[in-house]
Amino acid sequence: MIANILDGIVLGLQFGLLATGLTLIYGLGGVLNLGYGQIAVTSAMAVAFAMDAGIPTLPAIGLGLIAGGLFGLLLDVTILRPVYRLRGEARVLLSLLLTLGISFIVDGYLNWRYPLKTLNIYIGGAIDILGVPMRRGSLVASAITLATITGLFVFFRSTSLGRAIRSVIEDEAGARLIGIDPEKMQRLILVLSGVLAALVAVTRSMVVPVDTQSGLSITVFALIVTVVGGLGNVVGALLAGIILGIAYVVAASLIGSYISLIILLVAAAVTILIRPAGLLGVKE
Repeated sequence: MIANILDGIVLGLQFGLLATGLTLIYGLGGVLNLGYGQIAVTSAMAVAFAMDAGIPTLPAIGLGLIAGGLFGLLLDVTILRPVYRLRGEARVLLSLLLTLGISFIVDGYLNWRYPLKTLNIYIGGAIDILGVPMRRGSLVASAITLATITGLFVFFRSTSLGRAIRSVIEDEAGARLIGIDPEKMQRLILVLSGVLAALVAVTRSMVVPVDTQSGLSITVFALIVTVVGGLGNVVGALLAGIILGIAYVVAASLIGSYISLIILLVAAAVTILIRPAGLLGVKE
């Protein structure tokens, strides 16, 4: 059981970081990106191809992070332009439709062109944690995730740019009045979310292989964690990620991964019924 809980924490940290990117996009621009998993997979493939070309692992990872950021930027300057001109439910619905279309296109191309391609960054060895041997790959992935989460908190709380982004999330009209450009902040968050998606794909590949069919599952997990944690709430996303990660791994060891996914979906549905704003979301 201890081993399952530790594995669940590793997975939960990745869930939380994944949902953070998704919830930042929604909190800042009211956009729900259903192509988020495809950004992660595309970035993973960029890393895999770079490594196949003989580029060392760390520079290849850097190229993958750049690819994720560029994917986010591309979405911002193309299909999301008409989305930003709308408000309220119309913006959310149009963003759902357009990003869902992008996910189908990217999935279809990758599965057609590179059906067997995977990214698997192998880190050998194990270290005992509470008497349980933990793979070095899992520990490295967790350390990278924790460092990134810490960096995000410092960025949003201690830098002028981070505070500007928070002000747009809290009050877009008020932010405009004090000279902050919401469009520039939205673009920055799209790029940042793309980098976070790429980083999740890279850290995930240190634990299990990431293939061209992983996009849908990544998006589904991100949505579930975001809903449970609270749309637009970063701390809620991280908390929900850890809770659901532990629940998923423990349930998978007892009843199988398919039923575990259903349990997560039920958890999301119950959250919507009992607390629509999520664990730490604020009721409007």
